[in-house]
This record gives sequence, structure tokens and C-alpha cells, in this order.
Amino acid sequence: MAPAEILNGKEISAQIRARLKNQVTQLKEEVPGFIPGLAILQIGNRDDSNLYIKVKLKAAEEIGIKATHIKLPRTTTESEVIKYITSLNEDSTIHGFLVQLPFDSENSINTEEVINAIAPEKDVDGLTNISAGKLARGDLNDCFIPCTPKGCLELIKETGVPIAGRHAVVVGRSKIVGAPMHDLLLWNNATVTTCHSKTANLNEEVNKGDILVVATGQPEMVKGEWIKPGAIVIDCGINYVPGECCWRRKVASGVEDGVYGLHFLEGIPFRARDQNFCFTFIVLLFVLFYVFIFLPFQRLGIEKTDPTTLTDEEINRFARLDIDPETITWQRVLDTNDRFLRKITIGQAPTEKGHTRTAQFDISVASEIMAVLALTTSLEDMRERLGKMVVASSKKGEPVSAEDLGVSGALTVLMKDAIKPNLMQTLEGTPVFVHAGPFANIAHGNSSILADRIALKLVGPEGFVVTEAGFGADIGMEKFFNIKCRYSGLRPHVVVLVATVRALKMHGGGPTVTAGLPLPKAYIEENLELVEKGFSNLKKQIENARMFGIPVVVAVNAFKTDTEAELDLISRLSREHGAFDAVKCTHWAEGGKGALALAQAVQRAAQAPSSFQLLYDLKLPVEDKIRIIAQKIYGADDIELLPEAQHKAEVYTKQGFGNLPICMAKTHLSLSHNPEQKGVPTGFILPIRDIRASVGAGFLYPLVGTMSTMPGLPTRPCFYDIDLDPETEQVNGLF
Repeated sequence: MAPAEILNGKEISAQIRARLKNQVTQLKEEVPGFIPGLAILQIGNRDDSNLYIKVKLKAAEEIGIKATHIKLPRTTTESEVIKYITSLNEDSTIHGFLVQLPFDSENSINTEEVINAIAPEKDVDGLTNISAGKLARGDLNDCFIPCTPKGCLELIKETGVPIAGRHAVVVGRSKIVGAPMHDLLLWNNATVTTCHSKTANLNEEVNKGDILVVATGQPEMVKGEWIKPGAIVIDCGINYVPGECCWRRKVASGVEDGVYGLHFLEGIPFRARDQNFCFTFIVLLFVLFYVFIFLPFQRLGIEKTDPTTLTDEEINRFARLDIDPETITWQRVLDTNDRFLRKITIGQAPTEKGHTRTAQFDISVASEIMAVLALTTSLEDMRERLGKMVVASSKKGEPVSAEDLGVSGALTVLMKDAIKPNLMQTLEGTPVFVHAGPFANIAHGNSSILADRIALKLVGPEGFVVTEAGFGADIGMEKFFNIKCRYSGLRPHVVVLVATVRALKMHGGGPTVTAGLPLPKAYIEENLELVEKGFSNLKKQIENARMFGIPVVVAVNAFKTDTEAELDLISRLSREHGAFDAVKCTHWAEGGKGALALAQAVQRAAQAPSSFQLLYDLKLPVEDKIRIIAQKIYGADDIELLPEAQHKAEVYTKQGFGNLPICMAKTHLSLSHNPEQKGVPTGFILPIRDIRASVGAGFLYPLVGTMSTMPGLPTRPCFYDIDLDPETEQVNGLF
């Protein structure tokens, strides 16, 4: 038995477009100054409509038709839509138009009323009662014919098989495809039988068809083994099963069962207004009248070039991302504090009608791209991580990544130089790598893995590399161990905790410090009581560091107003409560000489026994990992996942991201979520208001309390003190 013959829809499409272009060119020559005009009136923002309209606009441009796209929001009322239609009816520059209605509008719209408001002479969709009536009556030269049936007829004629005298079977009776298809075949002198779900002995009726057009929404309604050998078969791609394509199932079945002479025709144009068409394959069906656009979608992991060999799952990925706009998580970033950008509305320009949504800005250090840069290990790894960044979810709840959008390659190009660490030096010539800067109260707070690895290679096996874990041992250090060490594979030998007299006085109950105002006396005069009370915070941080099995050295950063008694008290208490050593440091004033004692203490600590261990198992549920951090590191009694956070934890777990490490977005001013609670707060419940996913970087980050990813300016911004001397061009007030 001969295999099925497949007509080349791409070639047929090109032929039809060329013919139409010639007709338009000839018309313009006959009527100088005439420009044919098409309008598309779209209500709402359906993804399938957007794609359908985009291709129509492109085809119109190729042919020489001036096309206008009018977008109205989904909230537009029926009367407002009809007003627009009336204006298009009266517009002499518009010679035809079509209306794209939403599946479900916020204001009830009567489809029949809207469609029949279109002037019959401009009804290019052929869906008004007048057009449908003329078609049913056989007035084919005096009406518009719906494009899908007309396309099917064109393809049938392309086979060279005469229609006249043939027995045609149409399965489906919708006003958009089935009914007009019946009429077209009838007036082309075929004997036509229309079948539907209630038809008795459907298999027998189908088997009678020399020509079979399947235009039904019921899954697998027609089986391959029913088809008459040698029949021309067209499936309009409207048999939809979630996650599958029945069209492919039936064709494959028919071929395998030995149906010979089967003229399987790809490239059937579709009706975007029909709610039942097969969404999973609509892109492949553009090829009759439009442009074959398969190759650009190879970024979705589809390496095939023959669309007929796609699996159901590949068809799904190929056809549409189906993004739910409400789930878009990718934010814009700006390296300027601006509280008004924490919540914004975008898409309000007239050209973006119907596309408005709520969004926000983050500060640049909260960008996932910066986190990727800091945690990557190579160009190849960065390319993979950038591709994994999740920007939204589909309407089925599946993650949509940067790779799915096709932008990860371009992102890698943008970052190809940024991946190289900046080599700088101290005033004394010590080499320093400066690379990445994700603040630890928002992101993971560590310099890059690449910088660490290069530095380790340069110093050799006996050398020392100091790498920073910013913003406190409760956030920067914890994230260094549980996130950065997991991905780098590196294990630290010593933890250096930096403490100051002033910080401990604040944690001991000292007065409030206001930026721009002089320090209260308590911070510039000796007060051992405040220091000792505030040591409770440092004691907790020492305990946290030792929890990971690493020796701790406390560096007491001394300022000129600190007294020896205060500095000695901190050092003594640190040693008594678990620090390997604690030393006074004056490097801010004396450079390397002032940190010599610290260097010697670190060298000794590096030789001490250590047993590095992580805080939690990645396989634990998201909520449990957050609870472990909150209880063991912050000292919380428990956590509370607010509704949004609970929902996100469930979504990310379902999407396969539940095994990622946790990056808490928390204030650095307190062990708790409340920046006013100093020392070592106890008895508190840690509130988690939201959870976000940085899948490319490789972590989930819960938002703790009121923690914001876009800071605002303080009550007295520092710009009050910044100025320029116009004579010397000296900048004043930066420090």
C-alpha cells in the first residue's frame, strides 16, 4: 500500500501570496492613488489572537494592503464595540475589516449582535447573516467566504482531483467552518453529507467520503481506520485534547493501518475566533496563506526541521508559550533608590491598548542576572543559568524561561565581558578582585565564585584568599555557606566576624542613630555596660558561625573614640563564648600594619580542626528549609507563611523548584524581621509575605516582613551634603 501523500503547504502559500500581490498591484495601476485598507478590531489580549493578527498584518504588508490594528481592552462594552464597528463601516479608507472577540469579556457581549453590525460589503470574515445567507444560497461571487473553508477548498483543488460528482463528508457543523464548508462543496457540485456527534454509524458515513473535512471539537471523533482508501483528508486542527494533538493521532493511525492514496494536506488556515481549534498546532497551520515559521522555534529544544515528525509534546512547545500575564515575575531594575517604582502600571501608551498590567522595579543588586554572574563557574554555565531564569508561568502553570523566549543567547552576549573579574589593588599593592555585588539583605551577598577560584589559583596551595559575605553573619554568611559553597564546591577554613564598639552599643540599647546628624554621646564616650549588653548579638553570630563547623576569629574594628577597656571587653567575651581568637584591628587608619595581628590569628585558626557542614538538606520542603534558617540562625520560635508565600511555595514545588536552596530577603539591622529589635530578639514569629524564584541563579528567596527589593531615600538624603566647587571642580560631601 502506498504511503500518504503530503502536499507542500509552504509552496502553495507562496503561490497564493504571489497571486494576490499581483492582483493588488494591478488594481493600484488601474486606479491611481488607491490603497486597499484592512482593519482588525481586537477586544482583549488573547495570545492566540495576537499571533493570528500578527501574521495577518505581515501577510497584508507583503501583498500591498494597508492594515490597521485597533486594540480595545477586555472591559469594552458591547455598545462601545458596535460604535467602533459603525465608524469602520463609514470609513472610506477601510475596505474590509474583521473583529476578534475575547472568549470571555468582563462585560457580556452578544457575538451575533456585534458580527451583524459589520457592513456586509466589508465583512471579510464572511460571518454576518447576510454573507452566510448568500453562501447558503449559492451566491459565491456576491459574498465573503470564511477563510478556513475557502482555504480547504483551495487545497482540495490543488490535489487535481475533481470535486464535481464526488461524495464529500464534513464532520462538524459550526458557523465558522463546518456549515460554510458544506455549502462550498455543495455549490462545487459535490454530494455532501454533514455529520456531527449525534450522527448514527459515523464510521460508515466517514468511509463513504471521497473527500473528508474534519471540523469538529470533539477529541478523536474520527479514526484513521474509518477513512476510505484514496480519500482526500483535511483536518482543520480543532480537535483539542490538553497536552495532545488529535490531528497527529488520527493521521498516524491512518497511515499505520494501511490507508493508501491518502492526500494529507498541511497548511490549513484557521479561525482564531473558534474556541475549539487545536491550540497545540496552530502555528504549523499558518503556512497556506502566511509565512512558514517553524525554524525560529528550534530554541525550544526542538531540533527537527520536518514539522510532520513532531511529537505531541513538541507540538505543544512549538505552538505557543501561553504566558499568563498575571504570573510574570521578571522585573525591571534600576540602580537608584526610588520608592515610587515599587509598584507601577505599564503599557498605558495608546499603542499598547489592552496590554496594561501592574509591575515593579527592583534595585540592580536584586537582579537575578547579577546573582547568576556571582554564582556562575564558566561562560557555558552562565549561558545555561541565564536560560533557566523563569520569567512567568503558562496558563497551565508551567514555568516559562528565558530560553523559551529565545533571549538567553543575547543575554550571554551582553554578559560576555562582565563575567571577567576586575583586578584592582589596595594602596599598598595587595591585589583585589571586585566582581558582582548582590546585597545580602536582598540577594545572596557574596562576590563571585570565579573571582574566588582565580584568586586561589594565583596564591597557590599555601596562600590565603579573603572573600566577603556581606551584611551580617545572619544573612551574608549563612547564604555564603548554604548557597555559594554548594555551587562552588569550595570549603572555607576560617570565619572572620567583624565587630565594632558602636554596633554593640546600639544592640545593647543605645540611642537611635540618624544619618546626617552627630552621633549621640553614648557612642563616642566609654560605656562598658552598653557594650556588654550588646555583646549578646555578637555571641549569637559566633554561635551561628560555629554551627557550620568552622573556627571563628573576631576582628574588632577600632575607631579613635573607642577606649581600650571597651575593645578588650569585646575580645575577652568573644574568646569566652567560642571564638578561636579576637583581636583589635586598626587597618582603616594604619593599613596592612593595623591588620597584622588579625592575619596571624587567621593563619593559626586555619590550622585548627574543622568539620564544615551545611544547615539543611535541599530535599526538605520549602517551608521546612525556611523554618530551619529562622529558628537556628535568627532565633525565631516559628515562621508564618502568609497566603501569597504559601501559594508560591506550592507553585514552585509543583514546577520542580522545591529542591533549591533558600536566600532570605531580610533586614540587616536585626536578627529578626523588625529592624527596631536589637540584641537577640526572642519569642517572635517570622512572617514570610512572599516567595520569589531565581531559578537561573539557583535559589528561592522569601521576602521577610516588610523587606523591599526597591529601597527608598532616607528622611534626610545624602544629596543634601553633596556639591561641586566650581573653581576647583572638587566634589564635596561624598564621604
